[in-house]
Amino acid sequence: MKRTDRDEYSVFHSKLTRRVCGSVVLSVVIVAALYRLFWKRRMGDLIVWCLVNVMNMSHQEAFYFYSDHFRLNKDLFFCAAIFLVFAAMLWRVFRGMSRYFSEINQGIEALLADDEAPIRLSPEMLPFERKLNAVKKTLAEQKEETAQAERRKDELVMYLAHDIRTPLTSVIGYLSLLEEEPDIPPEQRAKRVRIALDKAYRLETMMNEFFEITRYNSQQITLSREPVDLYYLLVQLADELTPLLAERGNSVALNMDENLTVRGDAEKLARVFGNILKNAAAYSDPRTEITVSAGKVEGDVVIRFRNDGEDIPPEKLEAMFDKFCRLDQARSTGTGGTGLGLAIAKEIISLHGGIIRAFSGNHTVTFLVRLPGGES
Repeated sequence: MKRTDRDEYSVFHSKLTRRVCGSVVLSVVIVAALYRLFWKRRMGDLIVWCLVNVMNMSHQEAFYFYSDHFRLNKDLFFCAAIFLVFAAMLWRVFRGMSRYFSEINQGIEALLADDEAPIRLSPEMLPFERKLNAVKKTLAEQKEETAQAERRKDELVMYLAHDIRTPLTSVIGYLSLLEEEPDIPPEQRAKRVRIALDKAYRLETMMNEFFEITRYNSQQITLSREPVDLYYLLVQLADELTPLLAERGNSVALNMDENLTVRGDAEKLARVFGNILKNAAAYSDPRTEITVSAGKVEGDVVIRFRNDGEDIPPEKLEAMFDKFCRLDQARSTGTGGTGLGLAIAKEIISLHGGIIRAFSGNHTVTFLVRLPGGES
């Protein structure tokens, strides 16, 4: 690529060099021609003829005038002629260079224009044309990214308002009932208090997750890296989620080396794997097994979470890790979380220098987590 750029710039450099050298050579030729054809031969006769016919001098007066004023100062006149010739050639050179500057100026104006038309320059200025078009493309991409960021911000506010309003409305509703009916039976009072408290806890969880993802985005999270027993961590998480899995008859099967370890923040990795398992529990087919497998691939540790469930469209696989992104059925049934779990998981894995991906097909969904370098 660098060799190509040099070759393209050499075309421009060669043309500019030829223009300058050609002007210098042409100037020398013109000066030499003036000296040989006019000054050395008939220049004096021409001046005398002009004085006689234009100034109405006699031939003798014209000859003496020529001798006194021209012939004795011929070196001065010759230097003036050289100066004028070279000045004209320099003007020609600078005029050509100013044309290039004018093209570049027009290219910059086109760069700032809000259109998709490509910038066109002279053939010898192809490298400048390519760079200006590359900058224009970059500016257009940045503008689109800015617009997308604004749209995501608006969506974030909309989703946050929606998700906060739902539990908040329930809390206000049940507390209002308690205030309006102070004499309701203790069982109903306890039920309404419990529901209001559950909704309040959900609201607290949502706000905590929202502030947490904000901290990850502003890089205010630090990792406490240490060797993590991956097998023990996943076994512990599976045990903790047994009640949640049992509600639909699901279970977790581990397929991995019991001595597999990874270096990272155990608490935050547990958060990642817990979010993935909870997601699998929410969307797995009833009475199916969630398979967790892990191993080393090219020095990295790769963990796969596979469950049977409805296929996820390709366009939604990457969006699953965006803030507040949830499948439609989760929002309608009320079984979904805040939509921040997988976004937080992605941020944690990114801080570890790893990647997280989702794949779907043949009625299965697989989450892949790849972490750099296992503990030897």
